[in-house]
Amino acid sequence: MEDHKLYLNRCLELAQQAALAGESAVGSVVVKDGKIIGEGFEQSRRLKDVTRHAEVVAILDALQNNGSCEGATLYSNVEPCILCSYVIRHQKIAHVVFSKYCGELGGTIEPFNILTTGKIKTWGDAPEIVITN
Repeated sequence: MEDHKLYLNRCLELAQQAALAGESAVGSVVVKDGKIIGEGFEQSRRLKDVTRHAEVVAILDALQNNGSCEGATLYSNVEPCILCSYVIRHQKIAHVVFSKYCGELGGTIEPFNILTTGKIKTWGDAPEIVITN
């Protein structure tokens, strides 16, 4: 498994960029085979698009750069929300590492635990979840 601290520090740098732009302070990177293939920060307000959460932006960047996120690790300084969790599962990301829960809209919280549920068979196995400090 990749060095969590290194990649989470990059998430915090991206989160700072988001905060300076008046967005929620969230940054995310996608790592595959030991290198960052995508990164993003929150851009929903600036782009006037609620789907432009940091995790989605990072995944879109990874798809552009690499063509696939299957088997990758997604890092975020905040737990992916329900929206981001759907995208993570759809792209078959294998590991999700975050450092702070986001509350009732988090993708690991029942009853909307899209990130961790095993009930949606077409997505296959849920990603491994790692929570760090």
